[in-house]
Amino acid sequence: MLKAMPLVKERVRALYRKALFDNYFAVADLGCSSGPNSVLAISGVIEAIMGLCSQKGHSPPEVLVFLNDLPGNDFNSVFTSLPGFYEKLKEKNKVNSTNCFISAMPGSFYARLFPSRSLHFVHSSYSVHWLSQVPELPEQNKGSIYMASTSPLSIFQAYLKQFQRDFTSLLSSRAEEIVPGGEMVLTLMGRSIPDPTSKDCCLFWWWLSRSLVEMADEGLVKDTDIDSFNLPFYTPYMEEVRDVVEAEGSFTINHLETFEMNWDPFYHEDDESCTFDRSKSGRIVANNIRSVTESMLRSHFGDGLVMDNVFERYARLVGEHLDVEKTKHFSITISMTRK
Repeated sequence: MLKAMPLVKERVRALYRKALFDNYFAVADLGCSSGPNSVLAISGVIEAIMGLCSQKGHSPPEVLVFLNDLPGNDFNSVFTSLPGFYEKLKEKNKVNSTNCFISAMPGSFYARLFPSRSLHFVHSSYSVHWLSQVPELPEQNKGSIYMASTSPLSIFQAYLKQFQRDFTSLLSSRAEEIVPGGEMVLTLMGRSIPDPTSKDCCLFWWWLSRSLVEMADEGLVKDTDIDSFNLPFYTPYMEEVRDVVEAEGSFTINHLETFEMNWDPFYHEDDESCTFDRSKSGRIVANNIRSVTESMLRSHFGDGLVMDNVFERYARLVGEHLDVEKTKHFSITISMTRK
């Protein structure tokens, strides 16, 4: 979010210059999740608006914020954090809570969520790489839970088609909801080259597959359960993102940027005072991946799968890998204007 924030604020300023909003500004954050980062992006958007109003000597608009995620998201914890959020807004931006209205909009962002032409700005960070469903695979993806070098060609084709369908649905749904001239900024995980088995998109899932295969070799899980489990996840190449936007036709691309981040975000190779600890880095990566996969793994493999066992193995394998090669996540940020 922080990497993409300068672009987010730039597009908010572009909206302001176009004078598309006067008394109120409506913004949606897709895939907000829960926890301390749930309102981080919204805070940046509000900060940009209030800063512009202050510079121009204009009265600030009322800000309508819609936090979106699937119905199972813990919105109550988000709401519990709002008094502290409002207090920080007041201290930093001189914004009263009466100028900012935050509500939840549960549902899939691959379908309609909001009234027609009701939004000025839409943001999403690290959510769009999650698909609406596991692709319909024409054959088994043996020994892996995601695309891998061992996967048949049909697996890659099925994943790409699912991404194309889902991303097209997201764009067409938002096209109905965003006012003409409105803006959308999306950040998602991707890959740096056309090859769908590139290290920067598949390798961290490969090590999770290996953790499960280790357990299968010891009789702790069934091989058939691994073969039948696939992640609803796709890391597109930048041109695949561009192709879908241009084919759908409702948006003009303003910026299409990429950046890299370490698997362990706390390790910085350029910092001489930062010492690599493979056990620590392995645990950090394992905790990150566990936070987004545990519910899916438990649903598929059942309560008999001991999660601590899975992710202890995963932490070890990832730590050993990072000791040899400091692989990075590859991310894509795209900003678009509604035609």
